[in-house]
Amino acid sequence: MSKLLIVGTVAFDAIETPFGKTDKILGGAGTYIGLSASQFNVDSAVVSIVGDDFPQEYLDLLTKNNINIEGIEVVPGGKTFFWSGRYHNDLNSRDTLDTQLNVLADFNPVVPNSYKDAEIVMLGNLHPLVQLSVLEQIESPKLAILDTMNFWMDNALEDLMKVISKVDVITINDEEARQLSGEYSLAKAAKKIATMGPKYVVIKKGEHGALLFHEEQVFFAPALPLEEVFDPTGAGDTFAGGFAGYLAKTGDISFENMKNAIIYGSNLASFCVEKFGTERMEELSGEEVNSRLEEFKKLTQFEIALT
Repeated sequence: MSKLLIVGTVAFDAIETPFGKTDKILGGAGTYIGLSASQFNVDSAVVSIVGDDFPQEYLDLLTKNNINIEGIEVVPGGKTFFWSGRYHNDLNSRDTLDTQLNVLADFNPVVPNSYKDAEIVMLGNLHPLVQLSVLEQIESPKLAILDTMNFWMDNALEDLMKVISKVDVITINDEEARQLSGEYSLAKAAKKIATMGPKYVVIKKGEHGALLFHEEQVFFAPALPLEEVFDPTGAGDTFAGGFAGYLAKTGDISFENMKNAIIYGSNLASFCVEKFGTERMEELSGEEVNSRLEEFKKLTQFEIALT
């Protein structure tokens, strides 16, 4: 088993969907990635920053799930990062209603000494310079995984390209892959992104699954068709946490094993969307995870007679 280091926001979200709305609840990329990876009982730590308005019960939730929180800085008198958004009826698009960086504006990540030897690093969606700072504090990771978004492509492209050149895996959605590469075909986009540094390119397509590219090899994993999607917040981070957590548990970073990691990530993301915020991930049992993996197996396995 490998040590897993996660960097990402630990935050407050206020969410509105066609099915209801919340006040401030637990959110943040680091939170979703950590909770998802915890399904694999890996030795993981989150590097992040919060204000002293962040409830102790939320920190306790992370430690209860065997997530090391030494790297979460609590700023006295500071306010925690806050995001508020409203989803449209299709749940694929959303409007940001409010973003308050608060303590995140001056975040200088410090990796705990006990995790500087982490074999797997999951760089959750944050400013590229923060991601780069974490990467530079790690001794010699076996695998560095980067998650990013179009906001950084628009506002910090030069810094983003520096991080991309130093990672092994990048996970972005189809729209972002097209923007970053300038190619409409996702196969061409992945090839172009691979020339920027990453050996593996994961392109997320939401309810239409995920693609994994490596050299001339391609793997596609469908998303499980769900009758109800309640809140898509954190689904991409949950996917990333499942992907990284599975690789950390197995210690195998081959293309063949990454196929399994993609399925595990997709499986966990399918739970995340069933309730508001982190609620579903907090109560998720191993039996439920395995049962749904069987559904994925039925969805993706078939025999065909060639004529």
